[in-house]
Amino acid sequence: MKTQRMLREVLSRIDGRGYPAYKELAGSWQMEGFVLFVDHVQGDPFASPSSLRVQVPAQTARFPEDLYANDTRKTALEDAIARIFAEKIRKFSARSGSGKSGALIFPQPSPEVIKRTAVSVDGGTGAVTAVFRAGFPAEGRRIDGRAMERLVLQKIPALVQETLVYPNLDGKVLSSSCDLAEDQEALRAFVKREGLAAFVADGAILPRRDGVSKAPLPGAVPFSSPAALRVTAQLPHRGTVTGMGIPRGVTLITGGGYHGKSTLLSALSLGIYNHVSGDGRELVVTDDTAVKVRAEDGRSVFADDISLFLSDLPGGADAHCFSTENASGSTSEAASIVEAAEGGAGVLLLDEDTSATNLLMRDALMEQAVPNEPITPLIDRIRGLYEKMGISVILAAGSFGAYFAAADTVLLLDHYRVSDITKKAHAIAKGAARAPRPFAGVPSARRCPVQDAALLDPRTKVRTDGTDGFFLGRKEVDLRLVEQLACEEQTQALALCLLYLERNCFDGKTGIADAAGILAKRLSREGLSILYSGSRSVPFLALPRKAEILSAVNRFRGLQT
Repeated sequence: MKTQRMLREVLSRIDGRGYPAYKELAGSWQMEGFVLFVDHVQGDPFASPSSLRVQVPAQTARFPEDLYANDTRKTALEDAIARIFAEKIRKFSARSGSGKSGALIFPQPSPEVIKRTAVSVDGGTGAVTAVFRAGFPAEGRRIDGRAMERLVLQKIPALVQETLVYPNLDGKVLSSSCDLAEDQEALRAFVKREGLAAFVADGAILPRRDGVSKAPLPGAVPFSSPAALRVTAQLPHRGTVTGMGIPRGVTLITGGGYHGKSTLLSALSLGIYNHVSGDGRELVVTDDTAVKVRAEDGRSVFADDISLFLSDLPGGADAHCFSTENASGSTSEAASIVEAAEGGAGVLLLDEDTSATNLLMRDALMEQAVPNEPITPLIDRIRGLYEKMGISVILAAGSFGAYFAAADTVLLLDHYRVSDITKKAHAIAKGAARAPRPFAGVPSARRCPVQDAALLDPRTKVRTDGTDGFFLGRKEVDLRLVEQLACEEQTQALALCLLYLERNCFDGKTGIADAAGILAKRLSREGLSILYSGSRSVPFLALPRKAEILSAVNRFRGLQT
């Protein structure tokens, strides 16, 4: 392995030369207390910054084994280190010279605690690795060797010391992060064991600061559970915690406008993830298979069996194998429901505000006036989804009292305070219940296996657009309305997932859900590295669920049978 002294000599020799001479830095360098990997060198100061890694051996990092004793604690430790790294790296990033010279880039973690590639701890040895990007310094298009020497021989070693060496960190913060993650996983197990769809702890802060911020709203009303639904859980570190347990079945969240219905539903939709301390939703936990569905005008649909909700479609379209490049609100939401069911969702989350009204409800007067309506609304299917398929539904709606009779639990939001009005709602609906329609369930093998995804090439260039979606070459996958994506690193991972499926699973024999399930299990077992095997550098990725993998595949305009 090349040494730090050799690195200094190379920088002295290439100082002032043309920018491509930086290619001599590619490879690994033994620094004082860590190894610096230069995985990819940018070809120009205006190009994407170079890809670097630093690996600190256990004897230098010295993180106590207790902090990574199991996968839950290890993921939480990696997340906590990543947050420290993201904060500290800004101090050492100083743009100067031409292009991206001097810039140090590292993703800012979202409040959700997810397995990421940015920081990793070796569970066997305790070594710590961090991945980041650096703009190699230049003046014009010539190498600024002195600035580069300061970057790699002063700034990066200082960054390593301040972020990846345990004695220099706050051990109590790291330990509490790991303990919190274990408490959240214990609460998740409690939810499953007690037959709940979700749990919201007393004292949780659900509202966010504004429409784009993920920070809690200062001065927000703390959550308080209604007595009828209050449950108690014992957690390994926090001990006793109380909160609202939402039973499995059909739950209606109702109330006036701006009183917190969508806020509660949003917290539940992200309760599939663990959260960091201070987020306010640390102890909001939802069945980890829960899927938020909504209307998506214009989305593509590929070979979905939407006959549960639509039949006798105009033009002879087959509802049992329905495809379109421009779905309506109702057909897109129907497709999303059956896709979620196909993927194994145990809970569906819906919001009246983002749903197709005609898929949710149809009143008696309209039924008389329009006898040939092809849509069977959710009100006529919601009981069957639970009773026949075991899929619980949590619906936020303030305009459809017809759901009172269909719901097992009715929650009223009034100025962000929750009360259980199930008995009152059932009394109001007495005599007004709709007769359920026959329910056959969603066929288990409803879609043709995918033969091809429009001939994607493994070398296809991937470009992400935040959590809004990604491009594979010129082909766009629009994920703007897939609401449970937490960060751009997940979007990047989904793009690579689609390429992986094209290479390994789209064989004309394996169904879409089966393929996504195979990949999700392999990611959980072997890690995200399977998505970039053979790549020169480590991309910034975060682990997606099977549900989000399916969402990406289902929205790709190019699937072929």
